[in-house]
Amino acid sequence: MKKLPFDPLIAGADEAGRGPLAGPVMAACVLLPEGFDAAGLDDSKKLSALQRDDLFERITAGAQYEIEAAEPDEIDRLNILHASMAAMTRAINRIKPSKVLVDGNRPPVGVCCEVECVVKGDGKFAAIAAASILAKVTRDRLMVEYAKEYPQYGFERHFGYPTPEHLAALREFGPCPIHRKSFAPVRENEQPCLTFDV
Repeated sequence: MKKLPFDPLIAGADEAGRGPLAGPVMAACVLLPEGFDAAGLDDSKKLSALQRDDLFERITAGAQYEIEAAEPDEIDRLNILHASMAAMTRAINRIKPSKVLVDGNRPPVGVCCEVECVVKGDGKFAAIAAASILAKVTRDRLMVEYAKEYPQYGFERHFGYPTPEHLAALREFGPCPIHRKSFAPVRENEQPCLTFDV
């Protein structure tokens, strides 16, 4: 089984949910302790939902971590890039590591420690992979909960991404309170949201 390297003194950070039209973007920072079993850790997009859930439990039980959200109003105010970076900064600064490896090529600003950007880092370093898993699983579970509040959109299936089903629901019902109003497909379908009793 693939086993990515990690340093117990260096944290990893990643985010999930830049592309969806609804819901928050989530960022996580993880510091894996010496002796942590990193077997199976990988880019969250390469793992099945069951694998992610199992790894989520292992990471949250054995590592130091913080998960932060940028809600739709913050995304609309700052734009998706700056909102995701702001959430990542908050997560990193709550951990206060001496150094953090960040997935991608853009460092978050206002971070309390040394930052190194690693392109496709969630497939290269265990701490970044762990952060990607925490961010994605947390966000997916939240969208499943939102699906109970707004059942007409199918959030439990597409998690807010712009699938044909989601776009059709937007055209029929308009956006709901968790939609990102600054995103073009949402703006184009602005109308009062219909709520459903369940």
